[in-house]
Parts: sequence; C-alpha cells; structure tokens
Amino acid sequence: MAQCVQSVQEFIQDSFVPLVAALCSEEAERLTRKNNLSFAELVKPFCRLTSEAHMRDPNNQVHIIKNLKIAVNNIITHPPQPGAIRKLLNDVVSVSQPAEGLVANVITAGDYDLNISATTPWFESYRECFLQSMPASDHEFLNHYVACMLVVSSSEPEPVEQFLKLSQEQHRIQHSSEYLYPKWFIPNTLKYYVLLHDVSTGEEQRADSIYEEMKQRYGTQGCYLLKINSRVSNRGMDEQIPDPWSQYLQKNTIQNQDCYEDCPYTVIPNKSTDHLISDGLDSEIKDGLSNNFKTHPLQLDHPSGSLDTTDYMKATAVLQDSKKANSGTPHGACLTLTDHDRIRQFIQEFTFRGLMPHIEKTIRQLNDQLISRKGLSRSLFSATKKWFSGSKVPEKSINELKNTSGLLYPPEAPELQIRKMADLCFLVQHYELAYSCYHTAKKDFLNDQAMLYAAGALEMAAVSAFLQPGAPRPYPAHYMETAIQTYRDICKNMVLAERCVLLSAEILKSQSKYSEAAALLIRLTSEDSDLRSALLLEQAAHCFINMKSPMVRKFAFHMILAGHRFSKAGQKKHALRCYCQAMQVYKGKGWSLAEDHINFTIGRQSFTLRQLDNAVSAFRHILINDSKQPPAQQGAFLREYLYVYKNVTQLSPDGPLPQLPLPYINSSATRVFFGHDRRPAEGEKQAATHVSLDQEYDSESSQQWKELEEQVVCVINKGIIPSNFQPTQFCLNRYSDNSRFPLAVIEEPITVEVSFRNPLKVPLLLTDLSLLWKFQPKDFNAKHDGQTEELGTCDDDTIGTEAIAEFLINSEETKVARLKLFPHQTGELHILGVVYNLGTVQGAVTLDGIEPSIGLQTGKFVSNGLSVQGRQDLEIQGPRLNNTKEEKTSIKYGPDRRLDPIITEEMPLLEVFFINFPTGLLCGEIRKAYVEFVNVSKCPLTALKVVSKHPEFFTFGGNTAALTPLSPSASENCSAYKTVVTDPTSVRTALLSSASSVDFGVGTGSQPEVIHVPLPDAVLLPGASVQLPMWLRGPDEEGVHEINFLFYYESIRRHSKMCHRVLRHTAVICTSRSLHIRATVCRSNALEDEEGRGDNMLVFVDVENINTSETGVKEFHIVQVSSNSKHWKLQKSVNISEDKDTKLASRERAKLCFKAVRCKNSEENYTFADIVFGNEQIISSASPCADFFFQSLSSEFKRIHVQSRSHASQRAVKQSFDETVRLIQRCSEVDLNIVVLWKAYVVEDNKQLILEGQHHVALNTVGKEAFSFPQKQELPEMVLLKFFRPEGTPGPARPTPEQLSNLIKTSLHYPESFNHSFHQKSLCLVPVTLLLSNCSQAVVDVMIDLRHKTTSPEALEIHGSFTWLGQTQYKLQLKSQEVCSLQLKACFVHTGVYNLGTPRVFAKLVDQVTLFETSQQNSMPALIIINNI
Repeated sequence: MAQCVQSVQEFIQDSFVPLVAALCSEEAERLTRKNNLSFAELVKPFCRLTSEAHMRDPNNQVHIIKNLKIAVNNIITHPPQPGAIRKLLNDVVSVSQPAEGLVANVITAGDYDLNISATTPWFESYRECFLQSMPASDHEFLNHYVACMLVVSSSEPEPVEQFLKLSQEQHRIQHSSEYLYPKWFIPNTLKYYVLLHDVSTGEEQRADSIYEEMKQRYGTQGCYLLKINSRVSNRGMDEQIPDPWSQYLQKNTIQNQDCYEDCPYTVIPNKSTDHLISDGLDSEIKDGLSNNFKTHPLQLDHPSGSLDTTDYMKATAVLQDSKKANSGTPHGACLTLTDHDRIRQFIQEFTFRGLMPHIEKTIRQLNDQLISRKGLSRSLFSATKKWFSGSKVPEKSINELKNTSGLLYPPEAPELQIRKMADLCFLVQHYELAYSCYHTAKKDFLNDQAMLYAAGALEMAAVSAFLQPGAPRPYPAHYMETAIQTYRDICKNMVLAERCVLLSAEILKSQSKYSEAAALLIRLTSEDSDLRSALLLEQAAHCFINMKSPMVRKFAFHMILAGHRFSKAGQKKHALRCYCQAMQVYKGKGWSLAEDHINFTIGRQSFTLRQLDNAVSAFRHILINDSKQPPAQQGAFLREYLYVYKNVTQLSPDGPLPQLPLPYINSSATRVFFGHDRRPAEGEKQAATHVSLDQEYDSESSQQWKELEEQVVCVINKGIIPSNFQPTQFCLNRYSDNSRFPLAVIEEPITVEVSFRNPLKVPLLLTDLSLLWKFQPKDFNAKHDGQTEELGTCDDDTIGTEAIAEFLINSEETKVARLKLFPHQTGELHILGVVYNLGTVQGAVTLDGIEPSIGLQTGKFVSNGLSVQGRQDLEIQGPRLNNTKEEKTSIKYGPDRRLDPIITEEMPLLEVFFINFPTGLLCGEIRKAYVEFVNVSKCPLTALKVVSKHPEFFTFGGNTAALTPLSPSASENCSAYKTVVTDPTSVRTALLSSASSVDFGVGTGSQPEVIHVPLPDAVLLPGASVQLPMWLRGPDEEGVHEINFLFYYESIRRHSKMCHRVLRHTAVICTSRSLHIRATVCRSNALEDEEGRGDNMLVFVDVENINTSETGVKEFHIVQVSSNSKHWKLQKSVNISEDKDTKLASRERAKLCFKAVRCKNSEENYTFADIVFGNEQIISSASPCADFFFQSLSSEFKRIHVQSRSHASQRAVKQSFDETVRLIQRCSEVDLNIVVLWKAYVVEDNKQLILEGQHHVALNTVGKEAFSFPQKQELPEMVLLKFFRPEGTPGPARPTPEQLSNLIKTSLHYPESFNHSFHQKSLCLVPVTLLLSNCSQAVVDVMIDLRHKTTSPEALEIHGSFTWLGQTQYKLQLKSQEVCSLQLKACFVHTGVYNLGTPRVFAKLVDQVTLFETSQQNSMPALIIINNI
C-alpha cells in the first residue's frame, strides 16, 4: 500500500470516534449561517482535544485518553441512500487528484527506474469518506450517537422553553417507533444544553442571566454559554483570519444531503436485502455499453467518442456548482481568533465535563448489569482473565456454520450489552477491556450462530488486540480473515467486508507484511463495485512495489487492472494515471502486445479527457513500434489514431502541419536527381544513357566520370584545374559527396526520391503527396537578395510542385516516391520534407496475401474517408568527420546539403542520339555510325568536346574528313573507308601518301583522350540539331567492354555559378576474336636497293585467323597492308606466292614478307605506304584508317611513357653517359608501324555481309617480335619469395651486345664463283669490296682488322684457309648514315669454297673512349667458290 499521512493507530482511532448529535433551533442555526456554516460544521475543526483526558475503568483504575477526537453531526432522520453514497464516494475520488508539481518517488528495482507517486490521497479520502458514511447497524454500536447537543440562541424570546422543545424533539426521535434512524447508544442519552450568543448584536447581560438560569436547571456540567460572531462580516475584511473549515468542507460528507437530493443518480436495485446496504458501494456509472469480455478481459466499455451518460453529467454539474459555492465563499467571516479559542474551549468543556463522565458512568452501569445478570463475581474485566487462562474451546470453521445472519437480538440482550460495553471501551481507547469484551461476545455469538454479530466481534477484537499498548499479544490476522469471509460469503455484506479489509490491510502494512496485505486487497475485488476494486487493486500494486524485493511486474499488472476498473467506474483521470505508471515497466522490454494495449488505452483515455496531445503521442507509439498485432487490430489502431488526429487538427486548423508517424521515411536513402528524365530509344536512334534514378550507384564508375570531367576541364583551362571546380553530380545519394551546395538550373526539374516503408500489415494510402520547401530568391548577378518564401505547395510561380494524387504502400512494403519541383526563379532552395494526407484503404483489414496488392495496383483506390494532413521532415545526417585529431576523438558529423540546391541561371542543354550504333563487333572491326547532337534549351552551346578513357575506340574523323557526310541511310552499304580503284600493275607495290599527325589531333600538346567535336560554326543554336559521322573500331581484346563517353559543352555567356555542363553515355560493346598478327623486322644483307639506296629492311608479318565459328565468319581476306612511319616505308611485297588475294579460313595462318626502305621526306609528316592485295586501295592516310592508327599510336606512346617514368630516377645519373647509350640503342630502333586491313565475310540470316577492319602492329626494335595486342603473361601459381639487400646508386646502363653490333652494317661484294688457272699462276687474287654503313645518327670511328683467322677446326674443314693481301688494318671515320667502300684482295692457293666473312670490324663513337668498342659480326657467311680451269 502507498504511504499515508496518518499512522495506522491514528487512522483507526479517527475512524471510530464518539458520535454526538446536534439539534439546533432556527435562530441558533441563523447565527451560525452568518459564517456560511452550520453548527456541526462550525465546531468540526475543533473536535480534536489538545490535552489528555482521564477516566476510571470498572476496576477504579485511572485510564488516560490521548488525542481524542469526537464527531458532531446534525441529526438526519432518514438513512443515506446507497446510490447517494456511491455518488459521494465517486465524487470524492474524482476530486482528489495528484498535485500538479508533485515530485514523484523514484524506485530503482533491478534495471527499472520507476517514477511512482508515493502517496495516494484519493484512496485516503475515499477511505475516510467511506468510514464516515457507513450507516448505523444493529449488530454494533460504534456509529451510534452517545450524546446530543441542544443548541439555542440567546436572542430568542424564551430560550428555556426552546431547550425544552428541543429536548422533547430529541426524545421523540430516539424513542418513537416512526424514526428508525439515527441509532442511539443507550436509552438515557446525554443531553448537553448550549446557549449560543451573538456578541456583535446580542445583549451580553441577558445571555449571562439565561446561562445562570440554565446552570440552576441543568447543572454546571450539563450546559454551556458559547459566544461567537465577535465582529461584523463587512468590517475589517483586510484582517487575515485563518480558515480551518475549508479542508473539512471540501470533503462532502453524507450529512450534507442538500447536494444529493436533487441529483439524478441511478440507484441499482439490490438483489439481496439482508441488510440496509447489502450490495456494497457500487459507484459504476454505466456508459451505455455492457461489459464484453469476448475480445479482451481489459477492453474498455465505451468508445472513444462517448464519455458518460446525461444523468452523470448533470450530477457532476450540480456537484461542481456546490464546490464552487463552497470554495468561493469565505467561512467564519464573523469570527475572530478569540471566537476560535472559545469554540475550542467549548468542545474541551463538553468532553471533559459532560461526555467523559457520561461514558464512564455508562461503562460502570453496563458492567454492573452484566455481573448481576450472569452472576459473575467482581467485574467482567477480572473474570475474563480466568476464562482465557483455561483450556480453549475449538472454534468451528465457517463452512460448518449455518447461515444465520438474519438472527436479531433484542436490545436488552446480555450479548448485546457486552458488545455495547466493548464498543464504548474501544471509543475511549480502553483497548484491553474492549478486547476482553469482544472476545466474550464473539464466543456467545458463535454459540448462537449469529454470524453477523460474531463477525463484528471478531473484527473489533482483532483491531483491539493490535491497538493494545505494549502489544501483549500478536495481531490475530485470522480473526480478520474469518470476519471478512463471514461478511462476504454468509452475510453478503460487502460494505462491512470492505471495512475489514481496509483496517486489516493497513495493520499488515504497518508490520511490513506487504504480501499478505496485497492478497487481502485482491481478494475483495469483485464485479459489484468497480471503484472499490480499482482502489484496492491500486493499493495491492503499491504493496508489491514496496516489498523488500520489489515485484515490479506484479506492480505493473495490478496497476493495469486498477486502471481498467477505474475506467469502468468513470474515473478517467485515475485510469489514465494507472496506465501511465504501468507503462514505465512494460516500455522497451519486448512486451510489444502489452505496450500496444497500454498505449491504446492511454490514447483513448487521454482523448476522452481532451488531452489530445497525449492521445496522439500514445497512438503514435502503437504505430511506430514493430507491431506484432494482427492486421485487423492494426487497422483499428490506425483508424483510431486518424480519428484522434483529425480532432486535434480541427482545434487549430490554421496551426502548423503536424508531424505524422507513418509511413517510415529512410531519410539517408533519399536521392536527388537534377535534370529531365532519360528519353527511351526510338528504333535505330538510341539516346545517350546519361544518368537516371533507375541506375545503381557505383563508386568506381563515379570516380571514373569525375576523372574524365577533371581531364577535360584541365585541357580547357590549359592544364590547370580551377580552385572553384565542382564535379558535376546529377544524382546525389548517401555515397556521393554532399558537402557542397548542389547546382540546379532554372526551368529544369529537380526530382527527389523518398524511400517510404510501411511497418504495418495494412496498406497505407497517401494522397496529395508533394514536397515541402523553402525558397529564397537571389539574383546572382545583382547584389541585393529577395525575401525568403516559406513552404509552397501552392506558389507555382516560384517553384512548381508536382503532387502524386494517390500513393499506395502495401503491408510491410518499402516503396519509393519520386517527387518533382520545377524552379522558375534563381535563388536558394531548401527541401524540408514531404506533405501528404494519410489514410487507409476501405476494406484493407480483410486484405491478406498477394491478391489484394495485385488488385490494389490497378485503378483507383477507395479510401475509407478518414485521412489527416500532415508532414514529415527529411533530416539527413552527414558523414562522420574523421580527419583531425579532435574529430577522431569526438563524434562530429559534417553537413549533407543534397536537399539545399542553388538554382542558377539558364544554361544550354544537350541531348545526344546514336544512330546505327552496334552492340557487337569483331576485334579491330571498323563500323560507321552517326551521332546526332540536339540543343533542347533556349541558350546556344559551344566548345563541344568528348572525352573517354578509350579514345582508340571511336573517331569523328580528322580535318581531312568531309564535314558533310552522307546520311545514315545512304551510307548503309558503303565501305567505312575511303577507297580508290587501283591499277592492276601496281599490285604488291607500295602506293605512297602522307599526312600530318596534327590533322588527327596527335602531337598538338593536348591529351588525346579529349576530342573536339567538329560542330558547324562551333556553335549549336537553341533547338538546332546536327548529325556527324562516327567511326568505331572494335577493341583488340575480346569480351564485353563498357566505354564511357563524357560530352562537355559550355554556354556562350559566362556564368558565375556554373561554367560548363556534361552529358554521360556508356556504350556496351561485345567483341569477338578475329585476327592475330605478329610481325618482326630485320636488316637486309643487301646494302643497296634497286634505286641505289643503301638502307633497307625486311618485314615479316604473320597473320592468323583465331575467330571461332560461332560468330558466323566464313573467312578473312587480307586486302591491304600499310605502313606508317616518319622514317620507313614499305616498298614492295616479296612473298613467294603469286596469289592475288590472301584468304584465311578458321585457324589458318598466312606469312607475308615485305621490303622496307628509309623515307626521304621531312620529319613532320608521316609517310603512308599501301600495299594492296585487291582491286581497291584503302587510303590509309585518310579517315578513318589514319585516325585509328594515330589513336593507337598515342595510346602506345602513353603506355611506354608510363613505363619509362618508373625508371626516371635511374636515368638521372651521368647524363652524358646516357646520351651515348641512347645513341647506340637508337641504332637498333625502328619506328615502323604496320596496319593490316581486312575484310570478313559473314553469313547471317542466309545473307552474306562484308565486315571491314584493321589491326596495328608497332615495330620498335630490330629482331624483336611485335603483336597486334599485348600478350597476356601467365603468372606462375607459386613463386619463391626472394629477400635482397637494396644496393646503392645503380650503375650506368650498358648497351647490349646486340645493340652495339648494329652500329655498323657491313656487306661484302664479290663474285659468287671465280675461275682461275692454278697451272698458269699459283696464286689466285680475287677483288672484294667491303661496304660499311653507319646506322647511327652519330660520327663513328671504325677499325677493320684483316688479320683475323678462323681458328675453329670445323670451319677450317669446311671452308679452308685464305689470306688478305695488302693493308691488314684500316681506320675510317663514318658520318651519320654514311656508306663507305673498301677495295680488298683475297689470295687463294687452291680450289674450294671459302668464307670471306673473316674481317673484324671495331667501332666506337668519336668522343668516347674504347669502352663500347666491339666486334661487328656479319649476320651470315659470305661464301665464294674458287674453280680451277
């Protein structure tokens, strides 16, 4: 039980006090009414004695009475109606509520911290009022009147006669048979005569004389002169006099019947009439609904709309009016503090001189009567000791006793006299004597089986035993249990049973027996009185929480039960309080269904009490938690919530939009897209893929686009990226960089994708769904700013807002809504959230499974008519900062500005369409497509460029290409190449042309990835479109390739915020294998060609068809081989085969050999030499052949440059040394590129198609094999881990022997056979010319040594020996590319085959030491045959 203001002893003593009746004359009542008080009310605050009282018991022992209180009541001659008592108790509880600023008691139990009100003043008020309003009964005398005050005014003409009339009236009320009420203690009731004197108006002498006469007539002990009204009520109002009456008058006692006689209360008829109020105090006010426990045992018995019946409303109104009258009118206005003391003195005198002697005398008389009637010696007090010292008679159980609750004793019965004496002793705190008498009476009643009387004796015997000073015996709780069971089960008197429970529970609580007290309280809960059950259940809950080990869940459960019964009793505020206190236990502990029930009830009760904010909050909790309720229940919760919310919004229709809890919004998943939606493809016309909300975010792809944009911006700004550069982001999401304000363009839509989730099992219907925004107009070219415009869904002049009329989210579905804004003005836009009407779909509760969602997605949805308008804010938390030490050690988040775009001035808008764009190509295949550029804005665009990581994939043609190409349809069956018909005589002979790399965008200093789009006049006007040819070449590697194009363009006018715009396109090309080409170059032994030039080489080309048959390629034709170089050119084909065309079927290989010679032209231009195998020459120096060649060349350079950069640190050592090495290395370098052009014959759908293509091979080094695409190196599965110590500075790079041997090329010119007559002349002299060619770009010193002899025995056996005649050593100096000849003579002595390749040639650079001198070896033996004739 909760804490009480009084101790248990004080509570019991104040519950049972001597009752004194007051009978006043009309004049006396008038005097007291001057103070707005009746006489009984006037003396009420002073009825507790301030000093001890003394009396003697029957044994003549002095008994001290402490803190005695008496009760003075007006005589009421009819018993209170049960309905009135119920109404009174209901009102007492209803009025008593927790104080507003009361600090709750915090109880910590385990992991619970509960805020619980420590006291329950409503329960104490109920208990006090209940005990005071108990009607008097015949089986006990505790609430029978002991005395009667007769009050007469001194201003009456004949006060003594008036006293006589009142005395006769009292006698008639007590002894006449027509009055059954009130009850009187003994026939000879004490009459106390009080003369009331009004000091302000009455004559004091007359009052004194009347008082003297009274003393002579009634004795000084039986009368009193009470002087009141010492001041006039309208004078001296400024003096503050305390008002001790207000606290008593607020409690409407049963004696104030005026309030209830006019109240239309409902009295429920009693079924058992064993006693006056045998049905208990049922305060339930029916709400028009019967209790229905089929759905839930705690279901509320009234809907949210109805509060109470009309009768209850009227009764409450009357009560409120009376309370206002009481509280608004001052009491005791004519009384001074002296008058207060006089009244207090009057009560003291009455008690000490009148009441106590009367009670003492009555006890003696009763004791004497009992002794005489029972024949007992001395007194009952001493006799009982003997009885109890002997053996005890076993008591019969309740079940064995017959139901004799209707047995009545006559008033003079000795059993009742014992009870009467016991009650008198109890009232004057003589608990030991009272206990003895109660015990005696109990035995007599049980013997007579008078169960009502026995239960009463047991009850009071238990209380007396507890209150005995010194506690000689323990509290007999079993007496109380027997009494309660008897009252409830046998006598059917719930009022007396309730009194027993209230007394016993308080006693048990004082002994810390909370468990027993709780069991007792719970036992008395029943269906006959909801108010009583509610109060007792609440106290039981407090017992559970106050235990040594608090039982928190039991506390909460019984609080819920109490709240439910309070609700049934019409005590809405108390019901709400109980549920709120219980909620502390269930909240957040996983009791989801219990939480839902509590929140639902709190919502209902709060709504009934018009606490709409609390109601909304409670219903909100039901909806936002992960509910485990069935769909029907969730639907009911949602409808209830909408109903409550609608009422809230109707109270303040012009207020701010409320925040709605449903559906959930995943704010971080919000995506913002700037720009128009992507156009679908139309036939062969395919729009650029660009960016759309349907694409998933890919961080790698995003980084690639960013790098491409930086690349083109860097080129535009001459190699520098501006500091204010902001990468274009079309779609902002949780992964993008949202730290800057995004830029949007005026008149272009902003699409916000909001992710909604419906946590319920019922569909939600959102109507009129749109964005909520705030806008501040700004002219970025002007200095002043505009005024901020708040959220507009109506102001379409500034920002056009698109609304979704109906948006259905099925049960437990996550669904995105795309909402658009159309900015019509420049400025700063802030997207705040979404606004919508939340409603449900009619019949949604019955939806289950898949079928309803399918049905709901077609056509219109039927709303059930209940919807509320509200908003939800989009609050996005930025990324956590983790850069500085402070940020790492604390939790800080950066800004996320994706919802705060800046609307900039008008910008051009480009759309790109691709016509005849292929999806599949052969590796190296050339295909011609067309690109259409359309300016769909109102601004002209310029500086159109395209950038890609794969520039070798496409070309728009160089400056040599015609800018007015044929239309796509006209060029459908034409070759992608520029061709001319060849002369048959020129087959296999080179046809020369030249081209500058500048024409094809190579060598201009710009990055080759950034390609200028050749627009006519370099400007695309608003609404204009242009079609340009675009040649594509299939990547050299097979597989699926994603190739990103970034189109860059600018406005003609410079803007402060946005400098450029970009358009993205991703092409997906699937390539399949075609040809694989390998090529090598080696020096020709012939020092001169047909034209007499001394520098030539042989080029070997190996072509293999690696195509698989799945692609439908029948065969490949090698139609042309071209060379491109600044220094070399192909001269002719030296193939042995005379076939005009080279055909390759699947897996076939062809070997081609060509002679290459050095060019004579300038260094700037590339020489293109075409060796044609067919009838048509493809002009390799024109688009697109040259374009793809130059692009492959630049990508090759880029690859080599990356490799060479990694060795830059090594190259920094000994610069002159490296230059020497470089010169030597350059001798073996060849700058020759081979282009193999082919046609493939494909059979597709019984039609033969001809595909064209080209492959490139870059020959860089003599003797080193080159491939058409880099070979993949297969990594070994496992390699040994090597540890090494890094050396110091690396030594200088040394040229390899192969490189050194290529400095000088030697060639011997001699006759293949020589005839000589050895008979005529024994020595054969043969002239031999030694040609020396300097292959390097530097001056070379050459030394020829003829003394070298072949020492190898094998060589001697084969070739034989000979000698050189003349000078044996020559020293020459050869300039760059110089050819020198030496005339030598070889001497032979007999016939045979000889190898003339014996001269040793040494070479070194002029300005270097002999470090690099090495022998120049001939590539093959020079054999001569000497014949004898």
